[in-house]
Amino acid sequence: MPHASAGGLGSARAVYPGTFDPFTPGHFDVVDRSRHMFDQVTILVAVNGAKRPSQTTAARAGEIRSSLPVGWENVAVATWHGLTVDYCRRNGCRVIIRGVRNSADYLYEHELAATNEALGVTTLFVPARPELVTMSSTAVRALRA
Repeated sequence: MPHASAGGLGSARAVYPGTFDPFTPGHFDVVDRSRHMFDQVTILVAVNGAKRPSQTTAARAGEIRSSLPVGWENVAVATWHGLTVDYCRRNGCRVIIRGVRNSADYLYEHELAATNEALGVTTLFVPARPELVTMSSTAVRALRA
């Protein structure tokens, strides 16, 4: 698949936002596939007021950073306290990547995508691979308990 800068998706930089509590194999897969489509993918560890993560934003970002393979030079990890669209504007990212596992995810994400599109940032949905559809941060946390 060609990188965006080679005439692919039209933007060389993308952001993959989430709480990532924890970063699951499904998240890892979305990043792996996305890094082949864009020159730069930033995993954006964000704050969601509706969630109470088990670790600080910085700790979650550090864990993700340390788990990335050495050869993934075009993947970065950042933290953000604010709207993803504001991060995108400040950092020249024109695409938000969102993983979707099922129709409920899609309906929720579609509403956010419409808002972000109105604000000038496109959303790319990456469907979960069948073997990862049941994988969620909530399920991973439950298995750890």
